[in-house]
Amino acid sequence: MQKTPSQKWTEQITQYRKKCQNILELSKSIRYVGLVNEYGRTLTGVLRPGLATLLSNESTRNEFFLVSTMLTMRNKASSALGNMDSVVIKHDKVTLVIFQRKEGVYYISVNKSVTPDAVNQIIIKIKKII
Repeated sequence: MQKTPSQKWTEQITQYRKKCQNILELSKSIRYVGLVNEYGRTLTGVLRPGLATLLSNESTRNEFFLVSTMLTMRNKASSALGNMDSVVIKHDKVTLVIFQRKEGVYYISVNKSVTPDAVNQIIIKIKKII
């Protein structure tokens, strides 16, 4: 029996969700892991249990759209600069680690108390999963 497009999509999202959950399990310092498509729409996301989100729903949509758009536009420079490995954005409250892959943008927030060396170790572990 052949799978319908809907079934294939559901299986793909389930696989992405498992990747996000595996990333979340890498460190207790990771707050959120999500996968966003090229239009900034969340395909799947996992927030560490017991934590509150820092952004409202509208702010989250805007943030994901901004990051997705920035990385999509940046692709044009990749032929000159080379492929992007990751992006680290430090805020007062969290550090963001972002990866662009063919399936979309992995958006990971990490507690602000994590040292740069620890962030680098987390990045190395994430790359093994994605």
